[in-house]
Amino acid sequence: MRRPAPILLCLCLAVLPSPLLAAGKSFSGDYSLSFLGIPVAKATFDSTYEGNSYVVNGRVSSAGLAAFFDDTRGTISSRGSFGEGRTRPRAFRADYVSGKVSSLVAVGFSGDRVTSTEVVPPPKKRGKTWIPLGANDLRGVADPIAATVIRAPSLDKVCGRTVRIYDGELRADLKLTEVSRKKMVVKGFEGDTVTCRMGFQPVSGYRTDKKALTFLRDRSRIMVTFAPLGETGVYAPIYATVSTEIGTITVKARRFEATN
Repeated sequence: MRRPAPILLCLCLAVLPSPLLAAGKSFSGDYSLSFLGIPVAKATFDSTYEGNSYVVNGRVSSAGLAAFFDDTRGTISSRGSFGEGRTRPRAFRADYVSGKVSSLVAVGFSGDRVTSTEVVPPPKKRGKTWIPLGANDLRGVADPIAATVIRAPSLDKVCGRTVRIYDGELRADLKLTEVSRKKMVVKGFEGDTVTCRMGFQPVSGYRTDKKALTFLRDRSRIMVTFAPLGETGVYAPIYATVSTEIGTITVKARRFEATN
């Protein structure tokens, strides 16, 4: 199984200051992922915010019909802090098994730079259409989990930003623009949310002839809805849709609640 497309994992990066988070606040969410209305994966994410630090741990597995054809399961984690008006990741790791094949992606950070990247199995040989990473492409980037941790002073400041994202191979920019607001109700949450449209622009670490990325850049409609995590000043995804060449992927929170 190929590594999950970063567009499905990463959504936004905080760039605005807010008061310190309340100490030791923890949250948990269960998510389902469906393709053309058919369940294909499920995930649980647990996060803790203390002072300016955050830790997020997730478990992901195939579900429904997809589990019969491709049994994939794994863990994903990120830790870092909030500072200088943005999220500052320190470490990201994703371990997963698809059938009998084990894979790993690990990224280390120091200051505002990526300091190490490990991908197992190693990427295949690059072709003539490959765009290599530039000298400054890995400065001020967020990993796929850090990119979902939005710290903002209010709901109206969640969108209106551009995210620099790196998933261990691909570097892309994600431009978020507010579309709408509405009240939502899921287990553990009832309240106001904001939906952002996300524009996708690959920068480097990709092949220019990859049709899926070309579609995401030029034709895809990517919508992400964020909800507040209590009174922490942090916002997380609660619903998202991504149109692809062959159909729409939907990610929906089934549970979204504080655990302490």
